[in-house]
Amino acid sequence: MFHDRKVIVVMPAYNAAKTLRQTYDEVMAQGLVDLVILVDDGSKDNTAAIARTLPSVKVHVHPANRGYGGNQKTCYQLALAEGADIVVMIHPDYQYTPKLIPAMVGMIGNGLYPCVLGSRILGGYALQGGMPGWKYAANRVLTAVENLMLGAKLSEYHTGYRAFSRELLETLHLADNSDDFVFDNQMLAQILWHGFTIGEVSCPTKYFPEASSINFRRSVKYGFGCLATGMSFRLTRWGLARGRLFPKPARRPAGTPARP
Repeated sequence: MFHDRKVIVVMPAYNAAKTLRQTYDEVMAQGLVDLVILVDDGSKDNTAAIARTLPSVKVHVHPANRGYGGNQKTCYQLALAEGADIVVMIHPDYQYTPKLIPAMVGMIGNGLYPCVLGSRILGGYALQGGMPGWKYAANRVLTAVENLMLGAKLSEYHTGYRAFSRELLETLHLADNSDDFVFDNQMLAQILWHGFTIGEVSCPTKYFPEASSINFRRSVKYGFGCLATGMSFRLTRWGLARGRLFPKPARRPAGTPARP
């Protein structure tokens, strides 16, 4: 709990058996989390079995893999059904440190932001943590283009460490988003479309064999998906197109924080 608000951590999981327990232990050590919801997306290892042995963890299993975006859709649906006021999404691969949960929850719970991202770019942690140079370069270029198209000033759009207020999640129509990796980008574009503000905290990350990562081919597909999302956002804003991701009426006044 944080100021009488229920805090739920969601973990979209796929073959995370080797790192799940370490991630979980650090999540619970923060002392704020009421419940962890792990959605296993058709893993081929014993991720779900390990999760069922952990206290305060609710496990949901997709019999077949639905994709990273499809996994998150289930995560947020279950969190809202459990009465979450603040939802933190973190991967169970221990790439992102759970030690930032109090900071991210506090920023939402104290009414500063309805969405907070753990940024690998702020503080220069990405390369220090082992991010491949080509991924870092692609991240920076994509982020610069997206900031232009979406009218924002984020340090990155591609982190897998995020926190949201209940109001924000109830506002977005996430079912319209992709079931693939571009879901993350579409979600941030929708948040900006509806006029919510986004905060960021500097987040150390680790790259190692067990940490999840998409290959070059899927990274290229993801990059083009991000550009398509930004273009749809801009054309819809100009009234030159109509996209289901960005419905009318448009957003609340720019720069006005939504109530967390």
